[in-house]
Amino acid sequence: MADFGPTRVLEVLKAEGALTASVVGRHLDMTAVGARQHLNRLCAAGLVTFEDRRQAVGRPKRLWSLSDQGHAHFDDRHRDLASELLAAIVVAHGDAGLASILAAREEQQLQRYRAALGKGGSIAERVQRLTDLRRIDGYMAECRQDTDGAWLMTENHCPIAQAAKACSGLCGAELKLFQDVMGKDAQVTRIQHMLGGDRCCAYRVVSRR
Repeated sequence: MADFGPTRVLEVLKAEGALTASVVGRHLDMTAVGARQHLNRLCAAGLVTFEDRRQAVGRPKRLWSLSDQGHAHFDDRHRDLASELLAAIVVAHGDAGLASILAAREEQQLQRYRAALGKGGSIAERVQRLTDLRRIDGYMAECRQDTDGAWLMTENHCPIAQAAKACSGLCGAELKLFQDVMGKDAQVTRIQHMLGGDRCCAYRVVSRR
């Protein structure tokens, strides 16, 4: 039996964006009526909101999505501390000190990811292993292959979003990390970015061969 709890409804909206009650129900293997009951309760709690979108024919379509409070439900509780620490590092050691600390973090991440991905394997295998790592790290990551053969890795949540707002270098470091662990035979491009206003972060991975 699927988990019909409010948390699962929030997770579906976080991963998929604005949806109708019937589509939410399909994701959770339940009726539209049941999904709508959950959504109405979550709306009353301030966690979701809705928009009635007019159509050419018939009644308006009601699309449900997370409110700001709903998005905050997924945030790292230590996000404020992380931002404060980054600011304190700049005050104490300057921009050069922060750059040095970020470089050390990048190297640690690179070694951990390389150890987990191993050597060799196809691009598909590497993308799938990288997606698993990002999911473990709290990014609600998923991947799929497009019809043109390229791979798309999507991160539906960013547990370091608050820190990344305070230090844009964190996002640049992650893109470089993905490129390094995928290897020289793959090209990684960020095509969506949460800090740029997109719903998620998404990366396109193609073969250089």
